[in-house]
Amino acid sequence: MGTHVINSLLERKIEKRPDKVRLQGRILFLTEDPELIKRQLAGWDMPWDTENPAANPKLRDDISTDEITPAHYCFYFDETLGEIPYLGLKCGGATPIGRGDVKRGGFVCAVSGKRRGKGSSREQSPYAEMCAGIRVVIAENIERIYKQNCQNLGVLTSTDFGLIDKIRAGEEIALSEFTKGEDEITRQVIEYGGLFPFNVARMQGKVFLPPIKSESMLEMNGNMKKYEIRPMTLAEKIFARHMINEKGEVGVASVKPGDSGFASADLRFSHEYVTPMAAIFFEHYVGKDAKVNDPSSIIFFRDHLTFLDEVISEEKKKLGLLDLATQLKLKQQDFAAKQGIKLHGELKDRKGSEGICHSIVLESYALPGQLNIGSDSHTPHVGAIGCVAFGIGTTDVFNGWITKDVRVKVPESVRVVIRGKKHENVTAKDFILKILSLDYVRSGKALAKVMEYAGEAIEELSVDERATMTNMAAEIGGFTGIVAPDKKAVDFLVERRGMDRAKAEKMIDGLYSDPGAQYAHVIELDATEITPMVATPGDPGNGKYVRELNTPVPVEIAYGGTCTAGKNEDMDMYAAVLADALRQGKRVADSCKFYIQFGSQETREYCVKRGYLEIFERAGAHVIEPSCGACINAGPGVSTRPDQVVISAQNRNFPGRSGPGQMYLASPLTVAASAVAGYIVEYEPSEKREMVNA
Repeated sequence: MGTHVINSLLERKIEKRPDKVRLQGRILFLTEDPELIKRQLAGWDMPWDTENPAANPKLRDDISTDEITPAHYCFYFDETLGEIPYLGLKCGGATPIGRGDVKRGGFVCAVSGKRRGKGSSREQSPYAEMCAGIRVVIAENIERIYKQNCQNLGVLTSTDFGLIDKIRAGEEIALSEFTKGEDEITRQVIEYGGLFPFNVARMQGKVFLPPIKSESMLEMNGNMKKYEIRPMTLAEKIFARHMINEKGEVGVASVKPGDSGFASADLRFSHEYVTPMAAIFFEHYVGKDAKVNDPSSIIFFRDHLTFLDEVISEEKKKLGLLDLATQLKLKQQDFAAKQGIKLHGELKDRKGSEGICHSIVLESYALPGQLNIGSDSHTPHVGAIGCVAFGIGTTDVFNGWITKDVRVKVPESVRVVIRGKKHENVTAKDFILKILSLDYVRSGKALAKVMEYAGEAIEELSVDERATMTNMAAEIGGFTGIVAPDKKAVDFLVERRGMDRAKAEKMIDGLYSDPGAQYAHVIELDATEITPMVATPGDPGNGKYVRELNTPVPVEIAYGGTCTAGKNEDMDMYAAVLADALRQGKRVADSCKFYIQFGSQETREYCVKRGYLEIFERAGAHVIEPSCGACINAGPGVSTRPDQVVISAQNRNFPGRSGPGQMYLASPLTVAASAVAGYIVEYEPSEKREMVNA
């Protein structure tokens, strides 16, 4: 790290915030009833009975960051965001909050129900709330990344509805009300008013980092005393290898859930939605000419907005949003050039990008046993080859450029065991939609936990398919998803990276959960009982079996792509269904448009080699170059009308995320079969059908 950076930060004056907080302003209750919200915006203070919660109006649950700051507004990376919060918030079919309403209303606190801030890791959401005057967020439970982003920025969070009366009365509230139950480090981050001032205090030796004590087991063997490290889960082993000990070295003997500290990161990546805001923070707080720490382990991606110009509305163009999006790209390019950071950018000879960050990190960078951090909630994608990878917000990103580490509280693990043999038309996507529909997940009990997938049905999955499971740990609200690396992971490294087999085998050594490791919960499923699934519009947790749809659901758009469903094996599935259709003299239904988008150039080349492009074309599918696209309302495949039905292999169907339409989530097989049928159907391989007919 450049000494001038360190020296300037070492001399900076840093103080804690006062230990009492007085919040002067109004409280905005985000209710399911849009009329109640409109009345509050017009100046009415809604009464709230903290004694009898059941008497109060119903609060909105599951408010996603897409609803707090719809994707197009994240092109702003300054205080303009203060005019934006809750613009996408859907209540009873209406979006009651307009631009600037929250800021004008003089609100200091916003209150909602369960799972607040789920979805995308965009720090623009709490930053927009902060710039609009919101100092405190109260909810029944709060998603990990959103909560950490709030803490990093200095926004207070609480699940204590008793604070409502104190805020109303303008009483002083002890800062300890907001730090209780938090680990040592989080408490100090809150006390210093954010992650950056805390990190400066850390460099100055002013903060207390609790030592991580290794728990041991004592065994009496005759009169021999034997100490053993506690049995650890796979994720705990990887954390132990990366946590920084009290001497400042990397690695501790063992960790347990709740241990907090800083973990050294092997890879740090970000994309054009986040890099610019992080770069501005870096230049503002650290210095215009400051250099990042170890640029060789940082990667930038231009993957989110490559096709935006094709779908952005005229009205949004008039607001200057397309120009702003171009600024994001340029700011990232300049910062990369100035810092000597590798940028996977746009293609030179045609429209499109080199690939989606998660796709490229899995194909080319991540290794078993690593700890990776990325500016996107789907960073757990690469857990498919046995590394701990998780999403972080903008402030974490720019702090990571200085310190090369990340604040971590070792999470509990949930073991998901899927036994038995899956049906031929069932995929990893059906497994994950099933898991998302379980009450344990829907009620928020899996929040911030590691999802460790195991069992025969998981072992049978390829690395590409495992990536669908780990990727969508994000929709569970989990900390990350991981699969213990095995022979399939070794084959992947040998075949896709050209790695030496002996080297790859050595790498996975010891990467498994110990017998006797402790789990917060175990979910057991039988693969033979799972048939193709869909998630009905509004939330990935709305899972049901396709055969439970009572009436046919006609679809106008089918979309296969994104990090979740744009991998080699997903392409095998689209091609199998379409080749099958062509053999029967069928193609994509006239009433439906089917888009297939590659996750990376490597996957596109794979399709060229396998002759898939010809199959896609003959069957009437539209092929799109790699980019994130429709999944974030920024590419072909988005809906344009509220009544339009879409079936998509992407990972999220939150209100408004991919256009105003009704989006069903499904597997690549179901999406392709539905595109051919024109309505939602299960795929039946033709050999099977012939047997039935015979």
